[in-house]
Amino acid sequence: MGPLIPQGILDSGWSYVIAFIIGAAFGFTLEASGFSSSRKINGVFYGYDFTVIRLFMTAVVTAMIGLLYFHYAGWIDLAEVFILPTYVNAIITGGIIMGLGFIVGGFCPGTAMSAVAIGKIDAMVFVIGSFLGIFIFAESYELIEAFHNKNYMGSLKISDFLHISDGLFALIFTVVALVAFVVVRKIEVKVNEMETTD
Repeated sequence: MGPLIPQGILDSGWSYVIAFIIGAAFGFTLEASGFSSSRKINGVFYGYDFTVIRLFMTAVVTAMIGLLYFHYAGWIDLAEVFILPTYVNAIITGGIIMGLGFIVGGFCPGTAMSAVAIGKIDAMVFVIGSFLGIFIFAESYELIEAFHNKNYMGSLKISDFLHISDGLFALIFTVVALVAFVVVRKIEVKVNEMETTD
């Protein structure tokens, strides 16, 4: 079966239609879940709301296990699934910049667009800043290209890097996620109790 377009089951012209439907559904779900509020993202950094962690780790575990079972059942060929190339310098630097943006702005790119769709001014400012950052990156790329491309590791999965099977990595990650759910819940309760007391 899938991926449907690479295997010729669907014409490549469907790419944008599928992307639009998935994007609209994702944005609707973000808004319906309250993620268009900057307090949701900031809650992770201040310890009073870890909904974002629980949601995205659940999504990762579900997708990861689903893909593995689909692969084992012969419904999908994991070799045809695109894996982003690994540029270590770019990933670390970008992660720091994105993390600071999350703390200062209170949005990630997805939640920001969801908030813009319902008319939130702070999200509009955040998105303008994002596009400004993209423009500066694009215009200055020649100056930072060597740094950006340094420590290139190809399309590398964490399981490949650790020299373990995809199944074992999925098991380890799932256990880590379950432990994280318990830990962040304890932190969340403690911080909210302290705020109530104050």
